Amino acid sequence: MMKKRFTIVFAAVFAISTLLMANHHDAAEKGPLRHVVMFQFKESSSAKDIEKVVAAFNELPSKIDTIKDYEYGVNNSPEGLDDGFTHIFLVTFADDAGRAKYLPHPDHLAFVEILKPHLEKVMVLDFNTQH
Repeated sequence: MMKKRFTIVFAAVFAISTLLMANHHDAAEKGPLRHVVMFQFKESSSAKDIEKVVAAFNELPSKIDTIKDYEYGVNNSPEGLDDGFTHIFLVTFADDAGRAKYLPHPDHLAFVEILKPHLEKVMVLDFNTQH
């Protein structure tokens, strides 16, 4: 009876420690967090309006220190699968905590206010790079 209890307890401890180690291992292998943002602007927005939005987004890396890398561009895919999205921004954070500080950051929220009057649609996808 004692041996059976020991076996059950040992099995439970082993299973729990294996799960904990697996979760720790997965977290340790997480790469940087990529924040992909795509905009479709309103037809009523002028080229100057869109330039103002892009310029405001371009300023964020100098204002928010959790941004580790930043790229942007205008769609030029010949496939015709863009669903009207024209501008793509790729913001890189070291980790999820960097994004957590970025989203409510006053400079990010100020940018959103500049964007809102011109935004028709937005798509945001985030992922941790896999190695």
